[in-house]
Amino acid sequence: MWWQYVLVFVCALAVDIVPFPLPPAFVVMILLQTVFKLNIWVVIVLGVGGSIVGRYILTLYIPKISAKIFKPSKNEDVQFLGNKLKTKGWKGHMTILVYSLLPLPTTPLFIAGGMAKMKPYYIIPAFFVGKFISDTAAVLMGKYAAENTQQLLHGMINWKSIVGLLLGLLLIFALLFVDWRTLYQHKKFKLMFNIWR
Repeated sequence: MWWQYVLVFVCALAVDIVPFPLPPAFVVMILLQTVFKLNIWVVIVLGVGGSIVGRYILTLYIPKISAKIFKPSKNEDVQFLGNKLKTKGWKGHMTILVYSLLPLPTTPLFIAGGMAKMKPYYIIPAFFVGKFISDTAAVLMGKYAAENTQQLLHGMINWKSIVGLLLGLLLIFALLFVDWRTLYQHKKFKLMFNIWR
């Protein structure tokens, strides 16, 4: 039925619109594909589309939130980091692509891009390519591995998902509390915890 495919899109959007790491969209895609016996290629296209829309919206609203909860110096620091990424040209796009291919949460990437006020069109194309490749591989492997829903649900919480969550939280911690300007300009590692308004 058509509503099940809409559910794939909406759920992928929902997990990728929030500014903290949730289970990746491909987990939702695998679950819905398995439960409803949906066409795997339609699930991949709709799921990746939902993820892209979710991340796009995240980059639009995160600057407004960050301006209200973080000190201007922290926002300027992350903007400095974003400008460094933009000035790298194709290397910046390649960094985003490679990061999107890794089994790491992409939430920190979009929080940094949004806080740095990077235009979404700078991040989205490379992210789309990486996301489509990695999610296709994950959903195809998930379909093969998840012969029944009980096995899939049992496999959602394992050491890999916990490590992925911890890495995502560590990356957000680094984004927020590392003084990136001092690190790049003076090659000194410095933590700043007084970032809140």
